[in-house]
Amino acid sequence: MVVDMPHSDVPAVRSALRVLDHLAARAGPAPAAAVAQHLGLPRSSVYRLLTVLREEGYVTHLREERRYTLGPAAHSLATAYTRQAPLTRLARPVLARLVDATGLSAHLAVLDGRDVLYLVDERAPGGPPLVTDVEVRLPSHLTAIGRAILARLPAAHVRALYPNRAVFADRTGVGPRSLGELREVLRLTRRRGYAVEDGEVMEGVASVGRAIVAHTGFPLGGVALSFPSAVADDARRGELAVALGRAAAEIGRRLGGGA
Repeated sequence: MVVDMPHSDVPAVRSALRVLDHLAARAGPAPAAAVAQHLGLPRSSVYRLLTVLREEGYVTHLREERRYTLGPAAHSLATAYTRQAPLTRLARPVLARLVDATGLSAHLAVLDGRDVLYLVDERAPGGPPLVTDVEVRLPSHLTAIGRAILARLPAAHVRALYPNRAVFADRTGVGPRSLGELREVLRLTRRRGYAVEDGEVMEGVASVGRAIVAHTGFPLGGVALSFPSAVADDARRGELAVALGRAAAEIGRRLGGGA
């Protein structure tokens, strides 16, 4: 069934796309007045468009700066290509080799809202039971993959994803429960160079994660290795992070990104 769009809505849609294109082309956030001037649109129309785009997650309003930038939904849309067959096909052989080399289960996921969506799940023989099947969604702030991705996002995007305590899901009774706690986790992730979680998704199971990064520095997704909590100390987790880093860099190169 084909539904015709009212003719009066078409200019607004076109204007909204022009606003998104303008924000995407800029090196940084822009005030609404500058967007209106550049596009030759009435300020009132641009403010209405920005309000709707902000409500839908395509634009983030940086209140303190009185400027606007692209939101999480826009980035998710921009990288939708990588969430489909090309990413899974390019990543699966890399992860299969990683499983052979480490003897651990490996996963690939992308950020989808506040969740990570698992696209590849390569299980190691005899490994622990896991919940990371393909197409499973898990709260990104609890997973190693999610933390690796979030640590690469601008602070404004993380703030937009986690506006209040009510959005912090809980699975095992541990993990960040506020934006301040999450920021500290992400700060440690950036300092360490990789993400970790232990018992926050499943009791007795830990993971190490690394982001797959585009040449622009934006995270396209992430990879992780999972293992029983008792079998890997800090030194071993560091070794696994190095192996993950090589895998993430190879996937990034295959996608035309970077390490």
